[in-house]
Amino acid sequence: MNLSPLPAIMLEPLVRAALLEDLGRAGDVTTDAIVTPYHYATTALAARQTGTVAGLDLAMLAFWLIDETVEMTVERADGSEVVQGQTIASVSGPARAILTAERTALNFLCHLSGIATATASIVNAIREYKAKVVCTRKTTPGLRAVEKYAVRAGGGSNHRFGLDDAILIKDNHIAIAGGIRPAIKLARASVGHLVKIEVEVDTLTQLDEALTLAPDAILLDNMSVVQLREAVAMVAGRAITEASGQITLDMVAQIAATGVDLISIGWLTHSAPILDIGLDYRVS
Repeated sequence: MNLSPLPAIMLEPLVRAALLEDLGRAGDVTTDAIVTPYHYATTALAARQTGTVAGLDLAMLAFWLIDETVEMTVERADGSEVVQGQTIASVSGPARAILTAERTALNFLCHLSGIATATASIVNAIREYKAKVVCTRKTTPGLRAVEKYAVRAGGGSNHRFGLDDAILIKDNHIAIAGGIRPAIKLARASVGHLVKIEVEVDTLTQLDEALTLAPDAILLDNMSVVQLREAVAMVAGRAITEASGQITLDMVAQIAATGVDLISIGWLTHSAPILDIGLDYRVS
């Protein structure tokens, strides 16, 4: 997998804010009371479930921001599959720093690995088809970049990162504009040649109208498998087709089999369960 890491300058503010929230007004009073400043520890980030890893850079930053002498040795990089009990990485250094940063590191690592794991389950389910799974803007406020990174770690692709990426004309835009035709015409008149235009349709009648205006992509919203198959035939390669709306793991292969190009799934980022990962102390 060709997975490019996000620059540290993008990650550091997220991790720093999370640590400051956890440290509160007095720091880690439990660790400071029990662990001496001179105690050196070796620990392991271990998978307690089978899944796909994402978020190691954020976990490492959590330790480093507390103490730069903490070292991490990665055994299973982001994008790797792990099985229950497998060591993902070892973390060594001052015990106080490791324990203080532990929860913040695990919060990021478990959450993002959960997204990567959920994405990988969809990718595996539609592997024999041409369709790609993409995420949406239904992300945790402030965490969009890293959640979309986790989707890539799971083998998926990204939809828009924000409102300025491309034009996506949805049902309310159409209603306010007075129809699909005026909405697309207004959109095309307002943007440059590099900005793509996608329009959402709910019916085959809307699709037929949209196709006369040659949008770059068509979002086929909440259509049945039968409707999706007919819609793909109507489009006939003239635009990118995207299926969306209440798509589950159980049904995704049927949707991919209709021939759509993309399948967008919001729950990958807004509702994927965490991957359970623990930090285990190793007695030397």
